Amino acid sequence: MFTKRDFLRSAALASITASTNSVLAQAQTNPSWPNLFEAKAIAEEGFIYGLPIVMNYAVMYEYSVDKNSGQYKAPFNQIKNEPRVFTYKDTAVITPNSDTPYSMLWLDLRAEPIVLSVPAIEKGRYYSVMLCDGNTFNYGYIGSRATGSEPGDYLVVGPNWNGPTPPGIKKVFQSTTQFSVAAYRTQLFNPEDMPNVEKVQAGYGVQPLSTYLKQPAPSAAPAIDFPKANSELVKKNFFEYLDFALQFAPAGPEESQIREKLARIGVGSGKTFNFKDLPLEHKLEVGLGMKDGEAKVEKYLASGQKEVNGWQIGSWFGNREFYSGDWLKRAAAAKGGIYGNDAVEAVYPMTKALANGEILDGSKSNYSITFPAGQLPPVDAFWSVTMYDGKTQLLIENPINRYLINTPMLPTMKKNPDGSLTLYIQNKSPGADKEANWLAAPNGPIYIVLRLYWPKTEPPSVLPAGGGTWQPPAIVAAK
Repeated sequence: MFTKRDFLRSAALASITASTNSVLAQAQTNPSWPNLFEAKAIAEEGFIYGLPIVMNYAVMYEYSVDKNSGQYKAPFNQIKNEPRVFTYKDTAVITPNSDTPYSMLWLDLRAEPIVLSVPAIEKGRYYSVMLCDGNTFNYGYIGSRATGSEPGDYLVVGPNWNGPTPPGIKKVFQSTTQFSVAAYRTQLFNPEDMPNVEKVQAGYGVQPLSTYLKQPAPSAAPAIDFPKANSELVKKNFFEYLDFALQFAPAGPEESQIREKLARIGVGSGKTFNFKDLPLEHKLEVGLGMKDGEAKVEKYLASGQKEVNGWQIGSWFGNREFYSGDWLKRAAAAKGGIYGNDAVEAVYPMTKALANGEILDGSKSNYSITFPAGQLPPVDAFWSVTMYDGKTQLLIENPINRYLINTPMLPTMKKNPDGSLTLYIQNKSPGADKEANWLAAPNGPIYIVLRLYWPKTEPPSVLPAGGGTWQPPAIVAAK
């Protein structure tokens, strides 16, 4: 019988280069090689540990390295303001936010720190600057909740920087890696509001610390030959990408054991050979270990949160202390939607199914969700319900170019006689009288994310995530 294991072995064999006879001979006498079972176990654990790191590298490559990627934004240390919200054409990041026009800044902190400046922003307009490093740790925030609406200068430094806080700097943020991203979110009230958003974006400043202090610049960091990356390449050469990325990420104390294990299969510092030199048999086991690791991530993503009325709610994102070596939680967070916010900044109830477990599918049913009168999501900024393709987790093309329903749209929506608000979730229009409340769904599997930006902390509240006094209402199928 041709088993699943045989199939996986054949698939792995097709995706790797056969080891030479000399390497095989070396493996028989080299005590540093792990045995087959060890190689599989290390690969499983290493995949879970490395998934967010590799995913982040792939996005960084497309956004700031490869000008022909189709997703390119700007070189390192130059901000790219997007005077628009994300649409179905944006495919580099899964589960993107389409509420707030983004400004993206990839930081190279090797030569010197970088100063981020923000302008004064009207108090009614939410904005945030999320600082996320190559480990996908959210190591700091600037914005409405974290620092207020006043103007200010902030310093972002690399993992090895230990200088004094320069005059004029309000706060110093330290990345755990030498490359980092700053994701700016600026609230858009309606399409006509875009010029106002652009004015805010024009006030976001970026400059090296030496320029800010009017001092001579230090020597430039050496040029890097970044390996080409895309979604297919990272699947085939996962550990090669992880090996490359780890050189820019000094190990934290909670990483010592996994880094030592990875070195045994030729990945990261301390290795005595390259991963590509592993014998063929070991590579086959590594492929199987990666499959098992991916299955664990998927299982955790499906069950690692609290289920509330069919919604999965949890606290997925945070800094190094938040994860504290829980690599499975970190991997599930990246897989579910990389670059998500800390729960105090935003909570993301998400679902692919009804409360009874039935999969949401726009080709089979129409659905609705009703918020009772006075029970809209409790937030200090805004909330939204966003529709994604259940297979790709990307925004979907639809006839009304509507990817979400959010707080600023409430004045244009129709409420029920009792004051409640019903959203219609379906592939075809619910009719002209209900179209203002229509969230267009794909003609197939559905993935829905409810975003609560700056959730209220006093009752009723969604906090703590999954255990708060406010709960999202269940999605129901049309009868």
